[in-house]
Amino acid sequence: MAGSIAGEGAAVAEGRRGGPLIVTEDVELLDDLLRLCAAAGAEPEVHHGPPGRRGGWERAPMVLVGDDAAERCRGAGRRKGVMLVGRDQDDPDVWRRAVEIGAEYVLRLPDSESWLVDQIANAAEGVGRPAFTVGVMGGRGGSGASTLACALAVSAARSGRRTMLIDGDPLGGGIDVLLGGERAEGMRWPDFAQSKGRLGGGALEDSLPALHGLRVLSWGRDDEVVIPPQAMRAVLAAARRLGGVVVVDLPRRVDEGVAEALAQLDLGLLVVPGELRAVAAARRVAATAGMVLDDLRVVPRGPYASGLDGRWVARAIGLPLVGELPVESGLLVSQDDGTPPGGSARGPLARFCSAFWEQVAAAGDTSPVTGPPGGGAA
Repeated sequence: MAGSIAGEGAAVAEGRRGGPLIVTEDVELLDDLLRLCAAAGAEPEVHHGPPGRRGGWERAPMVLVGDDAAERCRGAGRRKGVMLVGRDQDDPDVWRRAVEIGAEYVLRLPDSESWLVDQIANAAEGVGRPAFTVGVMGGRGGSGASTLACALAVSAARSGRRTMLIDGDPLGGGIDVLLGGERAEGMRWPDFAQSKGRLGGGALEDSLPALHGLRVLSWGRDDEVVIPPQAMRAVLAAARRLGGVVVVDLPRRVDEGVAEALAQLDLGLLVVPGELRAVAAARRVAATAGMVLDDLRVVPRGPYASGLDGRWVARAIGLPLVGELPVESGLLVSQDDGTPPGGSARGPLARFCSAFWEQVAAAGDTSPVTGPPGGGAA
């Protein structure tokens, strides 16, 4: 392996938890908050003041305090995840009340509704650090990108990471075939083609085929389906909220859906065979993908044409070198026996992938939390 990998999402999010604690006597505000909880798929607990039972305030995944209830919550213990919510845009005392109850954010409805729905859903799902998301593309056809994507996902799952493999190439034949799961029960892309807005991460995970310790979203066998960018956005956002690792197998041609996928990647890998025509083709792919993706790196694959090696390939394309993809003999035979790419832990492909994930884990992660529109941090 060469270079270093920025970003890490190996931490697995906790399992889904209950909904938020709502503290208010304002009937209209309560109706609004209940509606937002329903949109987020969360079941809240409602009180007129801090819960009387021990731990009720502290253990809720988040607390939504109405403007009317701020005075009653002044004595509650300080904790993270408290938000002061109201509808009066011109209340001059709102910031004082927020400080008194230790609120992290002041939210004004309806301006902050969309942001608040996301936060409620995140809290209900127990969302922690977002998944490290890596996309794999081929510099030319038959470069081995799908094989690497599959091996990366299998290796990540074997190491204990929560892993999802997403097939972003409708003409690739279905990545579930590489895993020997083309007949496995579960949803495929046609079931998500009309998705808009927010998908629940847990619901997505539960709906997909489970193969070799990971979840797989692949294509159907019958119908040709175009995935609009909003569906790609919804699926990838839900997958990332689960934490762990998301691996996306991508085509070389960048349409609107692929551009959306590229925009959500932490890192892109471009697999390039060691031959001049492949390098020339890969430069065009890199130029197109680089318009959306900030961090794209090269994975050369031998055998190499005379005078070429992995470092020459990376320099010719003008991208950083991750490492040279090893040749693993007997890969097709192993797949016929039910062993997916990377399935043999001692094989060269699996060792390459393990080294990659070790670099990812060593790099650490800094993922900022953005605040709501129309509100702010207290």
